[in-house]
Amino acid sequence: MQAPAILPAARISASDLACRRGDRLLFSGLSLALGPGEACRVAGPNGIGKSSLIRILAGLGRAYAGRVECEGAVGLIDERLALDPALALGEALAFWARIDGVDAAALGAHRLALGLEALSDVPVRYLSTGQKKRAGLARLLGQNAAIWLLDEPLKGLDTAACDKVRALAADHCARGGICVIASHQAFDLPQMRVLDLAGFTA
Repeated sequence: MQAPAILPAARISASDLACRRGDRLLFSGLSLALGPGEACRVAGPNGIGKSSLIRILAGLGRAYAGRVECEGAVGLIDERLALDPALALGEALAFWARIDGVDAAALGAHRLALGLEALSDVPVRYLSTGQKKRAGLARLLGQNAAIWLLDEPLKGLDTAACDKVRALAADHCARGGICVIASHQAFDLPQMRVLDLAGFTA
């Protein structure tokens, strides 16, 4: 796969964010600013609001207070796999490739990079958790988005696949991309900062 040398310049920032779930305030007073080549790992125990923060940054969730500003295309990976479960994996990825403007050669390279080439005829609904995660990442590569928002991207993956995802994220940042990663597992990248949500709870 011949990746573009440099991604379009992008930035994402959050100012004084607060997130509420029902009557419970998950976090408040959170600010963050990331530019080209930077990465942030969102840490904290289950239920503290990591996934909620990722969705707020993606524009899919509403903050209780504060604001998010974003310059550049955003790609999201979370538990909501945007692939038709009734389609074979190859067809499901081809559908998004047409929308994202990805040619057949590039799509094939993405599938190969993530070890999906033998699963093309398998319906998406029959894929394992790790296989679905890798399929979502293959679609993400085709989006050519400068900002990656990754919610538990290593969940369900074996050691080799985890290493591959870390390498893809490192390459993304090396080309000027931005990564925001919520992960319980180790995810070290150059210039990565850690945002522990425990420091923003009431």
